[in-house]
Order: sequence, then structure tokens, then C-alpha cells
Amino acid sequence: MSRKSHRPHIPSPANPKQRQEPLPWCHPKSPEEDPDAPGMVEAILNSPSYTPADRDLDFLQQDDTRSIRLQLDYLKPELLLRQHGVKHTVVVFGSTRIVEPIAAKQKVAALRSALADKPQDSELERRLAIAERIEDKSRYYSVAREFGSLVADASGCPGNPEFVVMTGGGPGIMEAANRGAYDAGLKTVGLNISLPHEQYPNPYITPELCFHFHYFALRKMHFLLRAKALVALPGGFGTFDELFETLTLIQTRKIKPVPVVLIGEQYWRRVLDIDFMVEEGVIDLEDRELFWYAETAQEAWDSIKSWHLSNNTPL
Repeated sequence: MSRKSHRPHIPSPANPKQRQEPLPWCHPKSPEEDPDAPGMVEAILNSPSYTPADRDLDFLQQDDTRSIRLQLDYLKPELLLRQHGVKHTVVVFGSTRIVEPIAAKQKVAALRSALADKPQDSELERRLAIAERIEDKSRYYSVAREFGSLVADASGCPGNPEFVVMTGGGPGIMEAANRGAYDAGLKTVGLNISLPHEQYPNPYITPELCFHFHYFALRKMHFLLRAKALVALPGGFGTFDELFETLTLIQTRKIKPVPVVLIGEQYWRRVLDIDFMVEEGVIDLEDRELFWYAETAQEAWDSIKSWHLSNNTPL
């Protein structure tokens, strides 16, 4: 006697997004049931408490959520740098005020013309003197641009470079270094920072690798996390800040030593009397050896490669 096999009914898979019948909460309470309901629901939807936490900027800007902001300030650049294969960086700092030679020359010409019309204007005289000094230092823009190009040329495949130029993302010397790498067709990174006044990134940064930090501390961390060298050209407070931060971390062995090159020996010896600090006993003689000077882009790059070769970490 044969038996009929029981074949269970297997329903079709449910639509992952749509239902045939909407769930009760998929529409608000109707005005037929309560005329005041639509207005009451609208008030709830517009309440700050109803905004999801990750979309609530007012909530995220509170003092109590600072720890979350710190994590995000670190994590977003970190993930994107990984996605783009950025393993090593060569960091370049220098003045935002040192512009390319043609721009510096034009400013001097404009001020000389203005002073000719007002020869007794002491403020114009002062501004012209500074502009002339900037014009003299504008050669460092060219040095930084050439250095960025040298790093890019040595970094390997354009789509997946071994190391990239990283700057603070601003104008002047930082623009020049990014521009040199851009000229060579390589990726280049800029770490901008939120300031009370608007700060525009320079146009030579790879768009996907230009980051906007809220916290200086996290920005500083990313400057050094992948750094294979730090190069500082003539600059002001910001350049000094990053330079001394790096030297302190190396001095205390908080980070592994990296080559630190100061381009423009005459400038640096004038603004930083390192030998005086040694003589005064505020640093040790060995701390004097944590950096060296260079004058040209090629000299700086060759010395960085030589340092890594002697350190058994060839680039």
C-alpha cells in the first residue's frame, strides 16, 4: 500500500523592504480619531530629543560628548587613509605667508606703487619692508614644491604609493609641497583644522585625502602616526609648534626617531639658537643631533634617504 509523501508548503521569501499590509505605526493617528493628534505628533517629530544621536549636531557639540568627538576626529581620517593605502608619509611644514615668487613680486610692486603716491606713510613703509623679506624667502616655495615632487617620484606606483606628502593643508609652503606631489601625479594629503575664521584648503590636495579636524591634538597625532620624516622650512608659531612637538617626542623616545630636516640654515640659526640651549644645560648635547640643516630639496631628500639607510629602514 503506497503512501503519499507530505510536501510542506514553503512560502516565498518576504520582501526585504515592503509589506503587503503596513504595520500599525506606519501612519500617524488620524484626525478623525483625535483632531489634535496631527499637531501633537508634529511637535514630537520636531523635538530635539527625537533626532537620532548621530545626526544631532547640537547634542554632539556638548561638553559631555567630547570623548565621542575625539574618537570620531581620529577614526574618520584613519579609516580613509587605510582605504587609500597610505602607509607612510613625509610631513612638510612651513609658513603660510611665504607665497610663490610671482605672487610675492606682485605684492612688492603694488606696495611700492602705493608708497610712491604716499611717500610719508610709515605703515606702507613697514608693509613694504616685510613684503620684500617675503619676496626674498619666496625661493623656499620653489624648494618645497621641488621637494614634494622628489618624494612623489620616489614613492612608487601612482595608484598605490609607498609614501605620500602630508601637510597642514594650508597655503604657502604647505601648498608648495602638496603642489609638487600633485605635479607628479601622486596622491597628497592635507590635514586642515577648524578655526574661528574660515580656512580654505590649498587646491593641490587629493580631495579624498583632505581632512578637517576639530582638535589640534588629533591632527598632531595623524601627522606623526605614519611619518617617515619631517621637513620644516621657514615658518612661524605653527611651524615651531609641530617641530618642537616632534623633537620632544623623539627626545623622550615617546616615538621612534625619525629624520627631522630644517631647510634654510640661516633662518633657523637666527630664530633657534640650539647651541645656546646646550650651553645653558636645558637640553643635552645629544639632543642637538635630533635634526640637521639643508638648503636644497635634493639635499634634504638625499639626507633623509641616507638616514633611513643607516637606520636599516630604507625608503
